[in-house]
Amino acid sequence: MVKHNVEQGLTSWLKSLTDKDRESFLAFCKRTSSPIQIYLYSRFLGFTGSIVECDEWSQKKYKKRNFQGVLETEIDAMQQDISKLRDGIDMGMVKQDMGAARIAMLQKELRGTIKQLGDEKVLMDKQGLILAGADRALREMLSIFRDDPIEGPLQEASMGVWTKILQEES
Repeated sequence: MVKHNVEQGLTSWLKSLTDKDRESFLAFCKRTSSPIQIYLYSRFLGFTGSIVECDEWSQKKYKKRNFQGVLETEIDAMQQDISKLRDGIDMGMVKQDMGAARIAMLQKELRGTIKQLGDEKVLMDKQGLILAGADRALREMLSIFRDDPIEGPLQEASMGVWTKILQEES
């Protein structure tokens, strides 16, 4: 029952958006795998629900592979391969010189995969921090000018800024 309400809440919120905002939001959700970024964007567009609701909705609506999990599994498999190769060398099943060369190659590949995983985590953190900062700054600015004649144009300008940040960070 709760999950149905979550989906209903997000669906009704999406229907309340302008066509342009809805299309932009849905395209962003399709591209990104970060529930935090989806939540920040939805908050910027006026969503009042929780990050859990956004995460459950995006997982149900957009089935995505967990590439971070794939890389972590690959790292575990490479470590096992290196261990098996060392055991093969110790038992005399693999020649020492050939085994050493293979181990060096596997370790280099392992280090590359670990670096790739680390780089992706840093990139996701950076993007999340940039979006969180932009969300906070734009919300504060809009709250300062609430009920002011400049509020309408300021909202339009802030939407343009938000869109530009999303395009640059994607």
